[in-house]
Amino acid sequence: MKHLKSLLFAAVLFVGATSFTTAQTKIAHINKQELIKAMPAYAQAQTEIEKLGKTYEATIQTSLKELDVKLKQYNAEAETKTEEENMKRMQEVEGIKQSLGEYQQQAQKDLQEKEFNLLKPIVEKADNAIKAVAKAQGYQYVVDSAMLIVADGKNLMLDVKKQLGM
Repeated sequence: MKHLKSLLFAAVLFVGATSFTTAQTKIAHINKQELIKAMPAYAQAQTEIEKLGKTYEATIQTSLKELDVKLKQYNAEAETKTEEENMKRMQEVEGIKQSLGEYQQQAQKDLQEKEFNLLKPIVEKADNAIKAVAKAQGYQYVVDSAMLIVADGKNLMLDVKKQLGM
């Protein structure tokens, strides 16, 4: 009987301590992606990325048109040329195709790098604002609400937007 009382007392203490700890922890949430997309700097970055993408796309389209013209010319002249000349022309076309493919890959890599470099300071600014608001309001944890199933706690979106001057 004494053993049962000790076990019951320990269980009550554990439940009480757990409840006390849970009551002390403040948790808030924010949809970080939504915040970042609402920042003016994000719209500017997206505009710059789209502009660069269109520049690359225009260059690629121009190169494709030039290649098409060259292919049509070579096909039209193929019967009047020697087999050796036609082989050289085919090698030239294959070289152009390969160069164009490499250019497309490099353009994609450059776009990704540009996007990363433009978005990094925006994300850092959002993170710093979230941390500042959480600290000012006494929150120990802020979770991304985009990943939550239930988000009944405090939403920091308006407070963080105010912190950012939005």
